[in-house]
Amino acid sequence: MIPRANSRGDAVKILAISGSLRAGSSNTALLHAMAALAPGGVEVSLYGGLVELPHFNPDLDPETIPAVADFRARLAAADGVLISSPEYAHGVAGVMKNALDWVVATGEFVDRPVALVNASPRAHHAQEALTETLVVMTARMVPEASIAVPLLGRKLPEGGMLADAEIADALRGAIETFVRVIGTGAGS
Repeated sequence: MIPRANSRGDAVKILAISGSLRAGSSNTALLHAMAALAPGGVEVSLYGGLVELPHFNPDLDPETIPAVADFRARLAAADGVLISSPEYAHGVAGVMKNALDWVVATGEFVDRPVALVNASPRAHHAQEALTETLVVMTARMVPEASIAVPLLGRKLPEGGMLADAEIADALRGAIETFVRVIGTGAGS
């Protein structure tokens, strides 16, 4: 059974974060497709504020930076976080790492369920680095809901992913598994 509510009785809330700023990003399209395939009673909201986060500087007061305060509040309100980030030069996209740096010390990822999806099975270096960072931040990684979808060179928009039965089934399975793990508190 897939839970339709969190422990407070509200809809399960998932914050989806794309580590790409590109308008035609496959990783962003993956997240939109997963949101469309989410079970009823599950709210998936795509965070679009990575571009607004300043370069991380621990000397800045993050409470006076509206973009940082908003990011932290959205993370704190989420029952789980879904991340899809490209790989650049065998590493995590800079904007994604910058966003994580803003919340290392504040605890928004502590025991928060996180699933990683990616638009290329070849992006394993970034996935491994992202996983390592999130584990250090004590996120509750959900490997059974983390998948790589072979979109390399296909340039499929969200609608194309939803129309492709194999891709849609994989994304549906991942989001349903993620919601189930959020509801049961399981995961690694």
